[in-house]
Amino acid sequence: MALRRLPSSVFCVLALTYLCFAAAPLRAQVPRAANFLADHYDVSASLDAIGQSISATAKVDFKAVEASSSVRVELHPNLIVKDVKGPDGKPLTFERDSQNPLVVIAQLPTPVATDGHVILTYTYAGLLVNEENSPVPGVRAAFINKDGAYLLLPARWFPLTNFPSNRYTATFRLNVPDSFAVAGTGKASAPSPMAGKNAVEGGRLLYTFECKNPAPHGTFVVGKLQLNPKQAEGINVAVYAPKASSANAAEFAASVARSAIIFSDMFGPIPDPTFTLIQIPDGTLRDFAAPGVLLLSQRAWDPKGSDRTISRLVASQWWGVQVLPATPGDVWISDGLARYSEALYAEQNAGKEAGLRAVDEFAVGALMYEDAAPVAQAARLAPYSPDYRSVVTNKGALLFHMLRAQMGDVAFKAALRDFYFQFAEKSARIDDFEKIAERRAKAAVKPQQDPPNLQAFFAQWLNSTGVPEFTLEYVVYRTPKGFRVNGKIKQPLDTFRMPVELRIDTEGNPELKTIDVIGTESGFTVETFGRPKPNGIKIDPNNLILKGSTSLRARAAIARGEDLAEQGKFYDAVAQYQRALSIQPNRPLANFRMGEAFFYQKNYQAAANSFKEALQTVPEPSEKWTEVWSHIYLGEIFDLLGQRERAVNEYSKAKQTNDDTGSAQATAERYLKKAYSEGGGTSVAAPATNEPAKPAMAVPTPASGEKPVLKKPTPTP
Repeated sequence: MALRRLPSSVFCVLALTYLCFAAAPLRAQVPRAANFLADHYDVSASLDAIGQSISATAKVDFKAVEASSSVRVELHPNLIVKDVKGPDGKPLTFERDSQNPLVVIAQLPTPVATDGHVILTYTYAGLLVNEENSPVPGVRAAFINKDGAYLLLPARWFPLTNFPSNRYTATFRLNVPDSFAVAGTGKASAPSPMAGKNAVEGGRLLYTFECKNPAPHGTFVVGKLQLNPKQAEGINVAVYAPKASSANAAEFAASVARSAIIFSDMFGPIPDPTFTLIQIPDGTLRDFAAPGVLLLSQRAWDPKGSDRTISRLVASQWWGVQVLPATPGDVWISDGLARYSEALYAEQNAGKEAGLRAVDEFAVGALMYEDAAPVAQAARLAPYSPDYRSVVTNKGALLFHMLRAQMGDVAFKAALRDFYFQFAEKSARIDDFEKIAERRAKAAVKPQQDPPNLQAFFAQWLNSTGVPEFTLEYVVYRTPKGFRVNGKIKQPLDTFRMPVELRIDTEGNPELKTIDVIGTESGFTVETFGRPKPNGIKIDPNNLILKGSTSLRARAAIARGEDLAEQGKFYDAVAQYQRALSIQPNRPLANFRMGEAFFYQKNYQAAANSFKEALQTVPEPSEKWTEVWSHIYLGEIFDLLGQRERAVNEYSKAKQTNDDTGSAQATAERYLKKAYSEGGGTSVAAPATNEPAKPAMAVPTPASGEKPVLKKPTPTP
């Protein structure tokens, strides 16, 4: 199986196909129900690192869900199918679906009965160069170049059925240059040399991976990876990374093991608690989970800064591998629950406040694109897109947090365990989880007490868009026994109904009451012993409800801008930062990010104005780092404009802050000694590993698929 170059005629076809599909980009489509499901794969693929192409054969054992003669699979549109052969080796007729270029339809000569099997062999090849025509819009989910490759399952680099819900066994054989190693799903055998040698690439190696447990296998990373086998707390973790990034393998293994132990205790054990953590190049999804495999991008390759991200990837082994969503509309029970597991992990590992900080980030992410679709209609959204992350991942996580408050800790965690034990190695629907939650909630209530109305909760939060934004009107009266507060809680959603906590801070102890808020206006009366303090009444003080507020909506607009900036869309990013300032004027972070966007556009006057505006207002504690970096950016601008004395003044002010977020002090010291120059600093090129780091973009929510635009990326402060 020596690598062969694709004929020039094939490349002509590929180029024409590429242009055709480029004119009509893929959009999220609700897939048709599958007539056949893949049961077993035997995939042999050869990667051409110089030609950036793949040629492959996939032998697929299909099981008929219903009697049919039409076999539909999903395959990356850039991959051109040469032929499809039946069990007898004879060619079958096939075509790309004219309505959905992701789908290839093969016609069998005779129908296959329900539960019957048929084996088809697909031969295909194509270029995997960029994100054009990617099944994940705007994201390179599969990529090959001279430095290596990655083949993520969502790329559909081999024929898939019923993604993301199907399980199958598989054997994968990957033929790669002998300078590369391969890591991914399944049990790998020792690579074997292949016959033949290429003058450019050298020799070839064949890597074989056996996947014997039915699961969504088929994710691989190819490159100059070094295996670092580690064991932490009795759990084996194989860490694959380039040699330069392998020094902290033990810390990564400890992070993985810590999460695995916490979730095993919380949800129940998984069958095989061994893990493979792989560094994936920047330019694709920032992180991704596959059966037994955790992928983390180069920019996020820091065991401390990515500890919570790793916990979500580990949680995906429960919610996304063991328990799969039955349809693309049921992904709340996998992606939403895995995301909320971050908060559960943070709370268990670092205390309640750490968990609440995670929930606060979910709220910001949820408000970014909350109106794109209801959570239960996730099939309308392109997976891993910004609106998908907002609706399914972040709002989905908040829904679990709100549900926990409705049910109580004990009942909620019992429901999670029940759900896992009942649906491990199966597919589940949202309805399945709802029934378990309702049963546990009813069992937990005390006699003479009404259980929470979870049916209404699910109807309201899963099937509708919109979040409440509370306002309060009240009057305080003195009474013989103390004080009485008469008031109204208002919010704009006519169908809203939930119990809402009200905290009244008094000259004595605070009073906490629960008000059943129904519709747009609900009256309440609360008796207190102590006099209520001025402006001392807070709605939902413990943030148990997803709600809008001036601060949260401003942060959501900033987060949208950060997402756009990381994709190099600075003009659109500036519009979002301006929107944030219209919501909450003089927000330092909005001015700072706008200054960054102008800086990367080389509009240095506008950038300087924005950084100076950021310095005019005292930032919130979590955004105090904007002060030191505003001074550094101003110094860089003055250096670029040949005003060295003014630049030195700004770097000196940065030093005086004593803030070392993102190695700010080392950066300021460096430029005090040597003037900043464009060639040695910031641009829209790929990150340079020898540069000091600024606070990363997309603070509130992990982003996916952004093109790296900073030469100074950092972990979130």
